Amino acid sequence: MKPVVVLDVVGMTPRLLPYMPNLSRLADRGGSAPLRTVLPAVTCSVQSTLLTGRLPVEHGIVGNGWYFRELGEIHLWRQHNRLVRGPKVWETARDRYPGYRVANVCWWYAMGASTDVLVTPRPVYHADGRKSPDCYTRPPALHDRLSEELGPFPLFQYWGPTAGPASSRWIIAAARRILRTERPDLSLVYVPHLDYDLQRYGPDSPQAVAAARAVDAELAPLLEQADQEGAAVIALSEYGITPVDRPVDINRALRRDGRLEVYEQAGMEYLDPWASRAFAVADHQIAHVYVGDEADVPKVRDLLTRLPGVADVLGREEQAAYGLDHPRSGELVAVAAPDSWFTYYYWLDDARAPDFARSVDIHRKPGYDPAELFFDPADRLVKAKAAVGLARKKLGLRYTMNAVPLDPSCVRGSHGRLPDSLSDGPVVLCSEPGWQPGPASPGGAVRAVDLPDVLLRLQGLRG
Repeated sequence: MKPVVVLDVVGMTPRLLPYMPNLSRLADRGGSAPLRTVLPAVTCSVQSTLLTGRLPVEHGIVGNGWYFRELGEIHLWRQHNRLVRGPKVWETARDRYPGYRVANVCWWYAMGASTDVLVTPRPVYHADGRKSPDCYTRPPALHDRLSEELGPFPLFQYWGPTAGPASSRWIIAAARRILRTERPDLSLVYVPHLDYDLQRYGPDSPQAVAAARAVDAELAPLLEQADQEGAAVIALSEYGITPVDRPVDINRALRRDGRLEVYEQAGMEYLDPWASRAFAVADHQIAHVYVGDEADVPKVRDLLTRLPGVADVLGREEQAAYGLDHPRSGELVAVAAPDSWFTYYYWLDDARAPDFARSVDIHRKPGYDPAELFFDPADRLVKAKAAVGLARKKLGLRYTMNAVPLDPSCVRGSHGRLPDSLSDGPVVLCSEPGWQPGPASPGGAVRAVDLPDVLLRLQGLRG
């Protein structure tokens, strides 16, 4: 069987491909096409569609997080694969080819998945509150082998103010080792760092061009190895990032209208979803808005429609047109204007912001926070304070990293809404001629739901 390597190069678009010669050569050999992604165009939703061939209404991943009604809590960035409904592409492949082997290197929802090999970020949460970089692997012995050869998983370069090429370099090196030693039939490899500078500086910035060149150079050894081993390569992106300059404080609007409630502890305010009549789970340019009383939906919809920076508000009927009308979705889904994105902020006075607001804390924040990619520019000593915190951590002491700004105006790129132009949307490249499935979508695009069929046909498992 011909092995296939699928590279998820986050943020790659036709506009950036001229600066990525190694990846562009895949298209020269086999071809390329725009990728018709799903709403919301965010990591967890798109990856779940790519691996199941289903829309969010079927696989249930309506965003990077949502309000778990059965728990009364908002959770983002959960990791367990059981949250994703429906058979994955490798499970379909095994029905046709027993013994089919698959490796997942940092694609999401890896925990508990039926893959043969997996590597996923998994910090050590110490009893005293410290957090140490690490990863989870299957088989378990792979953990020590990767750590010895590559060092610990570079968690603080995977996300946060210091996020950068080191995380992609580690992931690519791990993928190369697994490709050589485990011989998977299908390798899924997540390459994140292009995403960072596109959000920090915008997709039209010199930094974006530099990041595109850098990720292309990091991928060169893996592309060469795949070619030498006779593997087909598919490189794709989940979404394209477009310029933004207007943060929309959707939860503050709901609070000022008397619909969102908070509770206070130690002088800090916390969102109270149980008591709120309406609140939003902000996720880049999409926000799921949960409304406790169905009778309030028209009023909340009217409020959001009039909010500057909101392009559309989808009720259940409109959500169905996008395949998003799952019970996990909000009663309403707000879609930002092209130049806008949603903050999760709900406090009205920064002095009452919770302590996690100034930290990198993806699991406690009730929404996505791209400001975590920045050191606070208003604090001249922020990097020195972060260095002191890091020193305390290395000594085994408790520490805080209050480095993240509360002013979101530094963010210059976002995603989540469907792209307005093919040049700014996601793209798929393949090293093999004749890889495209059936009739293409308008504009020659390949639908995200068709990726499982592409993979199965490349390996001769579907006619």
